Amino acid sequence: MSQRSGPPPIVYIILFLILLGGGVYWFFFRQQTPLTLPGGGSPISLPGMGGNEPISTGNRVLTPQPTAAKQAGVAAMAAGNYTEAIQQFQLSLQQNRNDPEALIYLNNARIGTQPAYTIAVIAPLSQALNPAEELMRGVAQAQNQVNQSGGINGVPLKVAIADDGNTAEGAKRVAQALVKDSAIVGVVGHFGSEASLAAGPIYQAGQLVMISPTSTAVALSGVGNYVFRTVPSDKVTASALSRYQVNQIRQPKAAIFFNSQSNYSQSLKNEFSTALLLDGGEVVAEVDLAAAGFSASAQLQQAVQQGAQVLVLLSNTATLDQALQVVLMNQRQRPLLGGDSLYNIKLLEIGADNAVGMVVAVPWHILANPNSPFTLTARQLWGGDVNWRTAMAYDATQVLIAALGQGNPSRTGVQQALAQSGFSTTGATGLIRFLPSGDRNAPVQLVQVVPGPRAGGRFEFAPIAAPN
Repeated sequence: MSQRSGPPPIVYIILFLILLGGGVYWFFFRQQTPLTLPGGGSPISLPGMGGNEPISTGNRVLTPQPTAAKQAGVAAMAAGNYTEAIQQFQLSLQQNRNDPEALIYLNNARIGTQPAYTIAVIAPLSQALNPAEELMRGVAQAQNQVNQSGGINGVPLKVAIADDGNTAEGAKRVAQALVKDSAIVGVVGHFGSEASLAAGPIYQAGQLVMISPTSTAVALSGVGNYVFRTVPSDKVTASALSRYQVNQIRQPKAAIFFNSQSNYSQSLKNEFSTALLLDGGEVVAEVDLAAAGFSASAQLQQAVQQGAQVLVLLSNTATLDQALQVVLMNQRQRPLLGGDSLYNIKLLEIGADNAVGMVVAVPWHILANPNSPFTLTARQLWGGDVNWRTAMAYDATQVLIAALGQGNPSRTGVQQALAQSGFSTTGATGLIRFLPSGDRNAPVQLVQVVPGPRAGGRFEFAPIAAPN
């Protein structure tokens, strides 16, 4: 066998470092380029931040790998050329029809300089792109629907998109910027409970309604009367999972895998532990997925030695990979339960056969509502199925639309409308009402990983019928 000569290994190392350095430069400095808002305004920027907040109504692209047409549309928006922007965003959507950023910008461009009500959607675009776009699709669908039907009492709805990185500090900065912008009359967000808990007091002090579609931590209930959510709290999820373990699996001893650094994960762990105890079960082990030196194999073996019969994965997005390691190590030896963060394509793709049978609690599932108006419109608009995050964001937007339509389309008017005992509106998941705490009193849907091609792979989530 002949051997080929080539550059020594050090050459490849140097080339790698050069490419890595270029990538770091692009990531940290590309987004700092100053941009001008439509109409000659200045980008939203807070004192001492040293750069522009990632907030846009069409003057900048916030998602990676935009089409050339979307980039051209953004440039046209920045120049105030709305006719050109409309054409470019339409072209971009022809190339990528399920891009919610492009649809929101298209609807904003159609508004142009007309008076409009403006809300913001906060999405973790730089931290978790897929969930971020799922949220934005719900908002975009509701905006598209209301504007095509003539607006809110004749006034169109404009949407600003913001990226908080799903961190507490990022959420605070974005919240401060939105509170200072008097044009914003409502907020859909934030994504994670940590972000919502950090931003909630800022919205409360600024008297700007925040409606989270995905933050479930129980502590959010006590933040204030300007803070709402369309997703059920962890109390509801924990109760559903506990009842399933005790009544359906019929094995009472559980090991919980959670992230001690996450308010969401801690909240769900505490609520599940309490619910399981009340239902006659027992938590025999608690495993911190965020611990230094975490080993799925070692921690799983230890939990089994402590008597665990069921593994309950209550990770957040940041520790999803560690939770997936537990799924793989378990090899379907023990039943698996999970919180809504496990409702992720990675569970189907990476967990694969080892994930079959796992039960996950979510607020809504498309197969449980296959012919609802929201579902049919979503499939036509996006060219495929949507999930619970899209449905909850759609509901949050519909709530703001309904409140703005009640005669006082101001920040205080929105809050007063939502605080009325008789307030209700219809969303993707049915009737929406709020408790005095700002919580929505609604059930969750249990789904199970099963073989099936509907999700585009070999496995999918399918709803579990409620027991008789």
